[in-house]
Amino acid sequence: MERLASRAVAGFSWVFALEVIPVVLAQAQHLHPLYVVVVAVVLAGSLAWLGVAALLVRTVRSAAIVFCIAYLGALALWQPSMADAASFDGVRPWLWYLLTVSTACAALAMPFAWAAVYTVVAPLVYAIVLSVTAGAGAIDTAVLDGLYAVIFASILLAIMTMLRQAASQVDARQAGALERYEVAVRAHALEAERVQVDAIVHDSVLTTLLSAAHARTPEAMAIAASMAQDALGHLDTSAPLAKLGRSLDAILVSRLRDRIVSAARSFSVPFSIVPRVAVDASIPVSVAEALYSATVQAMVNSAQHAGGMLVRRSLQVEATREGGVLIVIADDGRGFDLALIPPERLGLEVSIRERVALAGGEASIESAPGNGTEVRLLWQPPEAGTGEA
Repeated sequence: MERLASRAVAGFSWVFALEVIPVVLAQAQHLHPLYVVVVAVVLAGSLAWLGVAALLVRTVRSAAIVFCIAYLGALALWQPSMADAASFDGVRPWLWYLLTVSTACAALAMPFAWAAVYTVVAPLVYAIVLSVTAGAGAIDTAVLDGLYAVIFASILLAIMTMLRQAASQVDARQAGALERYEVAVRAHALEAERVQVDAIVHDSVLTTLLSAAHARTPEAMAIAASMAQDALGHLDTSAPLAKLGRSLDAILVSRLRDRIVSAARSFSVPFSIVPRVAVDASIPVSVAEALYSATVQAMVNSAQHAGGMLVRRSLQVEATREGGVLIVIADDGRGFDLALIPPERLGLEVSIRERVALAGGEASIESAPGNGTEVRLLWQPPEAGTGEA
């Protein structure tokens, strides 16, 4: 997406630059020669840099930012550089034709907040320059030109921001899917290896027991003892494999938190994300999937039933000191009476409580009419018990 955006901006920038050449030549005789040379070289050089950078996908942001800064400098020095001010009465400066180029470069290269500021500042500076240099009759034109530039730049910035957010969500979901696939493949391979080892151990132990049962002579007993040692060796070999399987069939709580936060940001209502804590832990993938599904269901319930945009919603996902995970989804919306929820409504009982319980965790829901709702999901490793951290 960034590659396409940079090449599109670079392409239409050069179209505008080529169109402005005749206007530059016509107005150059009324400007200071040094200004014309320096501005033309810097702006053309930065656009050339932007074109090459867009093709190579390197230093695109640097080239675009240089052009944005150089353009503002050219606007600021326009009036002092005029050798014949009377020639510009009612005439637009040739910099007008590059105003949309500068705002497009800002949307491409700058963070959203700085790009938004530039979207307003650059057209404002241009409008001031035009109204001062072109006379009182050009004030209306300056205002209209400035508003047009702001509207165009705002639309472009909004489109690029939405495309970037969509691309980031696609990347995050693809990364999550690849991670789950990797875990599943490794778990399948480990399970196949474990079955094979179990079969070998079973055959070895069974053969040893049969040999020991029929051993009547010292030689037969010695052979049975040797076979027993081999069987014990197979058991020692299979133990690390079982431990390895348990360690690979796990996911970090921080990765689960990233998935849940990504899902929360896709809702039309905002969720306030409680800052991450320093503690992290590994939990089984099956537990992580159950907690993720239950959390998304709780957020869906809050988005649909708690109220609109004015309701405050919060999301907390953190690892406990015992190696578990605690998830809290809360809002201060309209709430409800748990006793009045009909049995056919499966969102709370099946999608949240039973799903978490089947994974070995606990789900508690507290709500009252007018007092909001809080859903707490807690999973602790078996050896840690079920107490909260």
